[in-house]
Amino acid sequence: MAEEAKVSEAAYSLQKITITDDSKDDYQYEEVSADDDFSLPEDDEDLSKALQTIEEQAEDAKLMEFLSVLNSEKLISDIPQAMDDFFCNFLVRLGMSRTLDCFQTEWYELIERGELRADEAGLVPDVYTRNEQLETENLSLKKDLENCRQAVNKVEEALLKMEKERDFHRMHHKRVLQEKNRLVCDLKRLKAHYASYEPMLKQMSEKYQNSLTQKMLTSLERDKAMGQVTGLQAALNSLESGYAKQLSEAKEGCECTKKKEFEGPTQKGIWEARQKKFLVVASSSSDPGEEAEKKMSRRDLKDSEFPVDAEGTLCFEHAKEQTQPQKSGQYQLSSILKVHDLAVSCLALHPRKNIVLTGGDDHLWKTWGFPDGNILLTGEGHTDWLSGCCFRPSGTQLVTSSGDTTVRLWDLSRSGCILTLRGHSRAVRGCTWHSCGDFVASASADCTSKIWDVNSERCRYTLRGHKDSVNSIEFLPFSSTVVTSSADKTLSLWDVRKGLRVYTFQGHAHSCNHATFNRKGDSIASCDSSGVLKLWDMRMLLPVLSIDAGPHPANQVAFHRSGDLVALASSEGSVKVLSLAVGQLSILRGPGVEVRCVRFHSQDSLLSAGADGRVCLWSWAQ
Repeated sequence: MAEEAKVSEAAYSLQKITITDDSKDDYQYEEVSADDDFSLPEDDEDLSKALQTIEEQAEDAKLMEFLSVLNSEKLISDIPQAMDDFFCNFLVRLGMSRTLDCFQTEWYELIERGELRADEAGLVPDVYTRNEQLETENLSLKKDLENCRQAVNKVEEALLKMEKERDFHRMHHKRVLQEKNRLVCDLKRLKAHYASYEPMLKQMSEKYQNSLTQKMLTSLERDKAMGQVTGLQAALNSLESGYAKQLSEAKEGCECTKKKEFEGPTQKGIWEARQKKFLVVASSSSDPGEEAEKKMSRRDLKDSEFPVDAEGTLCFEHAKEQTQPQKSGQYQLSSILKVHDLAVSCLALHPRKNIVLTGGDDHLWKTWGFPDGNILLTGEGHTDWLSGCCFRPSGTQLVTSSGDTTVRLWDLSRSGCILTLRGHSRAVRGCTWHSCGDFVASASADCTSKIWDVNSERCRYTLRGHKDSVNSIEFLPFSSTVVTSSADKTLSLWDVRKGLRVYTFQGHAHSCNHATFNRKGDSIASCDSSGVLKLWDMRMLLPVLSIDAGPHPANQVAFHRSGDLVALASSEGSVKVLSLAVGQLSILRGPGVEVRCVRFHSQDSLLSAGADGRVCLWSWAQ
């Protein structure tokens, strides 16, 4: 028993081990936050400094990792490794398998025979274990160093490339700045040069406008004088024929001397001059001379003659007599007709029958009876929305304009297109027919208007002068004058016989959408995109009335045949009627959609068409 106690005491013993801090330096390490972003100063472009900074950063990271390992060793005590395990691990790491088998065989034989115990072999010192850890860390650090070197080389190449690009862009920027400064100097010089010419240009423009106005007035006076001379000559001829007849009946059987006394030298000279004039006119009409040949060489054989603006035309006087003042009352909605699938963009009335013509965004035009709304004809052929439509004064044909840049003439008896007029480069915004039926005018978004001859099927004149899209065009009744409205905020009067602009009305602050004459031809009504309605005096060439019906755009304006009412199609979904006699503006509200066109049908009817494809019929109620 005593021997067993000794053996137990020898086998198990307690040893006190104190772990001391190997670090003897007093250096205080500062904690480096991992979130801190490293960035080089903008002015520091030295490559060596950048590389040195990167290396210092890598060393600091390794040092912090080493300190973390030391701290973990201080907090957690490692169990020393047994000697046999150490040798086994060592041989395995070196790949000495046979030596490992021999070692294990002999080691376990000695233990089985009792000649060797595992606790007697002892433990591996911490120094060896630490050496192995340091070797492993050394290898990993070498690998990291090599990776850092490769990264630094790549960064160096990228930095050199960026420096070259920077130098290139800097040089390009300097060149651009030089060109900019040169252009600025050129612009200043051009502005100063233009400013020196601006007063002269303004003066010349005023003189040009004045000369055109004087020319138009002179031509009007000439035409008027020619009409008066023709009338006086016809009256003189009739009087002379009647007087000669009465004289022959009263003095029948008188002597021949009396007749000779009546034909004195003055009367005989007048009669001979008149006969000579008639002979010259007859010869010129039957056998054309040089002047006729020159005129014929300048125009087509089928070209129509422009009518002369003669004051006191019979049709015009008849139109004046038919205008009657409108009685007191107001318009009320009587019915709504669905005529198109898409928006209705234009509206026209037949000159003789109760037929209405409409064109829409569905590329179709339709004629339907008033007021039942029965569809009579449907025309298709345009490839884009219809912008304008108008009947020929005879009522047998019609003209349409479209966004496909064409103007088409249609025969109602054939129900098909008989002529397509091409020449505009952009969408055609409107069209109208002359009262004589031989000419068609069109307005386009290409800033021009054209006068087309229906007989020769060609463009006679192109009216240029607007600076923006021409939105509408209309002939002055029984005249050779047209009015155009444009997005350049102006209205213009043109003489279609010469293709020249006569006068420009200025006063709108926004784009002019439409302009029209009254039936007498002495006033013009215009509207713009801000809803302002203006009336202009044709004789004084001045604005006489301005009504703000906005702020929504006004699309179209129309005169009543009496001239006392003006209707306005508004985008807010209503029709606004202005009574010129009392100055009152009434609002007619229908379905509530945008109203695109409006037209007075008769003395007591009003038509309006909107974006929903429907036409509203309004009746006058007293």
